[in-house]
Amino acid sequence: MHIADLYIGALGVFVPPVVSVEWAVERGLYPAEEAEAHELGGVAIAGDVPPPEMALRAAQQAVKRWGGSPTEFDLLLYASTWHQGPDGWPPQAYLQRHLVGGDMLALEIRQGCNGVFSALELAVGYLQADPNRTSALIVAADNYGTPLIDRWRMGPGFIGGDAASALVLTKRPGFARLCSVASKGLPEIESLHRGDEPLFPPSITRGRPTDFSARIGQQFATRSPASVAMAEIQDHMTDVAERALAGAGIGMADVARVSFMNYSREVVEQRCMAAWGLPLSRSTWEFGREIGHCGASDHLLSMEHLVRTGELAPGDHVLQLATAPGLVVSSAVLQVLESPDWDE
Repeated sequence: MHIADLYIGALGVFVPPVVSVEWAVERGLYPAEEAEAHELGGVAIAGDVPPPEMALRAAQQAVKRWGGSPTEFDLLLYASTWHQGPDGWPPQAYLQRHLVGGDMLALEIRQGCNGVFSALELAVGYLQADPNRTSALIVAADNYGTPLIDRWRMGPGFIGGDAASALVLTKRPGFARLCSVASKGLPEIESLHRGDEPLFPPSITRGRPTDFSARIGQQFATRSPASVAMAEIQDHMTDVAERALAGAGIGMADVARVSFMNYSREVVEQRCMAAWGLPLSRSTWEFGREIGHCGASDHLLSMEHLVRTGELAPGDHVLQLATAPGLVVSSAVLQVLESPDWDE
């Protein structure tokens, strides 16, 4: 989907202290063989800081960098992948109370690791539907340091990191523009992240841990239709990325950096970069390997890092690509227009 006249006013992040993989291996938290195979360096751990508080800090930084007022937002979208607080309580209301106020539409997006992409698509439509609407605040936050999930073993090829991120999408001029966004649903792979677990009662209410490695392993062990369909996942990812590039009116040769999820080296290389013959140095893997897979925040964290450290120059395009349970494949293209005054 080509997007006209919508800009990134600012980005905000909250990344807690990082512990090394060596630290985890020494304590028996992370298998040494996986440390050697995946080449991950560390993971951000927030301790007992609640995800909504993390989201608030990231959003406050984004609003400060933007220079606008939090009361100017017409929409608030909160992406999450794990529990945010008391069951039945909406975390976006916390940000409404402590930051943006007002009676704007505020929603939580539960689209797994692709939540920010889904939020972008919804925000684009919402802002463009009414000329009086000008800006949307998109946030994402997760803290995996809870019972019933083990950040070190929650899925193949990654470690769960804690972080929050925020993005201001606006019709006002910004340091970057949102060029395009595209998504594709693959319901034939739906059972991959569900495994053979019953739908009811929900596993979390029965005290059953969430273990994506076990669910995915069960699907491949039984050679389920979902596991067979995964053989074509690379084609779907290429298709979505090319749709995003076409929407932006550019080709892969015009892309300065590629942002994938903060996974292991082999996953980023084989599932993302190799498809276009790109070196790993054009990806964001070196940054992501040090903080872990931070749910829906990975791409905003990487974009903020690239901009703040001066690794992107005006005119540069960034291709973002991700997958999420469901299965959903998403991609977006952003272009830097100027170096913001909050870079290093």
